[in-house]
Amino acid sequence: MKWLKRMKKFAFGGTARFWKEEDGIGTLEIVLIAAVLILVAILFKDWIMQFLRDLMGTAEEKAGTIFE
Repeated sequence: MKWLKRMKKFAFGGTARFWKEEDGIGTLEIVLIAAVLILVAILFKDWIMQFLRDLMGTAEEKAGTIFE
């Protein structure tokens, strides 16, 4: 039974050390944020493209009236 107690202590101690280390968390956060942004862009691609077309059309009309 002593070996079981040692194994528990080793397993839980290693887990605690793993969660306390924060070296790779910044990279993981950046990857997750990029994945979410890509997913949103894919899901709303048509809406985003239509919005940009409308925006550019409005800008072109305003620019045309300024230079006339």
